Amino acid sequence: MKIEAIKMTTIPTKMKAWEVTTPGPIETNPAPLHMVTKPVPQPGRGEVLVRILACGVCHTDLHVSEGDLPVHHDHVTPGHEIVGEVVKLGPEASRFKLGDRIGVPWLRWTCGVCSYCRSGQENLCPNSRYTGWDHDGGYAEYVTAHEAFAYRIPARFDSLTAAPLLCAGIIGYRAYERANVPEGGRLGLYGFGGSAHITAQIALDQGMEVHVLTRGKDARQFALELGATSARGAYDLPPVPLDSAISFAPVGEIVPTALAGLKPGGTLALAGIHVSDIPSLNYQDAIFHEKNLTSVESNTRHDGETFLKLADRLDIHPEITEYAFSDALAALRYVKKGDIRGACVLRIGESN
Repeated sequence: MKIEAIKMTTIPTKMKAWEVTTPGPIETNPAPLHMVTKPVPQPGRGEVLVRILACGVCHTDLHVSEGDLPVHHDHVTPGHEIVGEVVKLGPEASRFKLGDRIGVPWLRWTCGVCSYCRSGQENLCPNSRYTGWDHDGGYAEYVTAHEAFAYRIPARFDSLTAAPLLCAGIIGYRAYERANVPEGGRLGLYGFGGSAHITAQIALDQGMEVHVLTRGKDARQFALELGATSARGAYDLPPVPLDSAISFAPVGEIVPTALAGLKPGGTLALAGIHVSDIPSLNYQDAIFHEKNLTSVESNTRHDGETFLKLADRLDIHPEITEYAFSDALAALRYVKKGDIRGACVLRIGESN
């Protein structure tokens, strides 16, 4: 019955959407984002049109809006943690049915033929495209997506709760894997926003000892409530040497401190798409003793599928702060403040 109702629904020709006009500080007036009315996009070959129900507010949206990332698409609509309903199929699209609830993530498309794609490293594809950066994203009423790069949403998650899983969760999971946390090991998390608080749940559910280091007092208290063993300032040393650490903070100055907090043989993974310059590292103090410094670039579809199954099995639930679609600027300003409790999500559609 739901599918038939969707088939009979008239798709409008126009929609509301936020656009980045001139990238700049989110606090300025006028702000870099403006609400506009624009045509509803049409799905191309292998694509679907999605009526958006919810979209998470990611720190990367802030980087796109403020110009930390170079402009890839003029007047782009940000947002890449999208949950919505399929309302139209493009030519040759057959993976989903009308009415299916799907997730549209950061990774929009890869070429499939380069050496990285063919070796299972599609996240390193030099031709890759990204939702909300190369192509209009989820701060809108409708979006198109390549069906091969979308995900089915586990039934246990409502749309608002599911949205942060599509980037904060997936990227956090890849960072967790890259950090090489040993079984029963000690994991440090630098920064404690949307991605870190999901990653903490994964680690705690698998018997890890979690130590949080972040600037926000509220965020530190939230970390302790979730089960972290300790929560200290971003530039403090952890109370014990760590086996592994992940930095979610876009601040390069944290890196030397984070490396100093590792035990010999430990790994620090940098999870941000944008990080400010890292100060000079003293080899003897920071890298010697076989410490490892690595980074995370996007994710593969395998990462996404694996994480969503894990989140379903472990009942990982992001803590969310809901914002109205019209309040996207307020949500981004809250994210920039850096003392948030979990993740922010825009409610856009009606069926959450």
